[in-house]
Amino acid sequence: MRRRTNRLLSSLVLLILASASVLWWLTKPSPWDETQWQGLGQPDIANGEQVFWAGGCTGCHAAPGAEDDRRLVLGGGRPLKSPFGTFHAPNISPDETAGIGGWTLAEFGNAMTRGVGKDGEHLYPSFPYGSYARMTAEDINDLWGFLQTLPKSSDIAPPHELPFPYNIRLALGGWKLLYLTDDPRVALDTADPKLARGQYLVEGPGHCGECHTPRDALGGFEPGRWLAGAPNPEGEGRIPNITPGSKSIGGWSESDIASYLETGFTPDFDTVGGSMVEVQKNMAKLPAADREAIAAYLKALPPL
Repeated sequence: MRRRTNRLLSSLVLLILASASVLWWLTKPSPWDETQWQGLGQPDIANGEQVFWAGGCTGCHAAPGAEDDRRLVLGGGRPLKSPFGTFHAPNISPDETAGIGGWTLAEFGNAMTRGVGKDGEHLYPSFPYGSYARMTAEDINDLWGFLQTLPKSSDIAPPHELPFPYNIRLALGGWKLLYLTDDPRVALDTADPKLARGQYLVEGPGHCGECHTPRDALGGFEPGRWLAGAPNPEGEGRIPNITPGSKSIGGWSESDIASYLETGFTPDFDTVGGSMVEVQKNMAKLPAADREAIAAYLKALPPL
């Protein structure tokens, strides 16, 4: 009887170890193969700057209230409140110690599109790699080149303030298994280059869904609710619905939306407010064709 019990215990231990090994294999950090970032040539700095503004890098990584050239000092530290705790945006200036100046293009690209840090660790999705996953390697290369031209900052961001169990990075592998994908958020007829460009900007570098889409209990986007509006992560009010079914902008034309992104004025001559102020400043720096593409995409969405 005792021998049989020992065999059962041994089998159970082996089963647990095998299950743990499979789980680790499924959820371990998964960067791209090095070939993903090879052969891209010299970065196009001008395009990199456009990608920078489309991606809203200053919104999290510059000091709060920074204006003019200070918006290009990306020393990080800004707190990002969420139901899971408070994240602090890191320094992404080209400083070799405090920032990412000592990183390679591959390390930067894997952080942007796979949520894998320089040391192979999982990154928290407060950094919107779930959206950046749709960016092309060429745009990542160009953005990397532009970031190297910006001022260095020696500021070091404080650590994240996360309670248990959200402070366990290993669990992020499971989150990625559930939610990380580079598939389109919605199915559209993107044979129209304008619409395809709008989808790329909104779903990729623009990461609009990170604020405008409601999330489930684990922080993933709710299926079928793309850009339908969501609670403000800062705790006050709501981020609006921006689909054609929206009570706020559903009746706007494409030109109304494009104009709003350029000027900050609504069709009723109200002005942009809240966290959208920073977004609008960035969008105003894009070519008019990109703002028009974003507007065309938003008007083509299913109304919610």
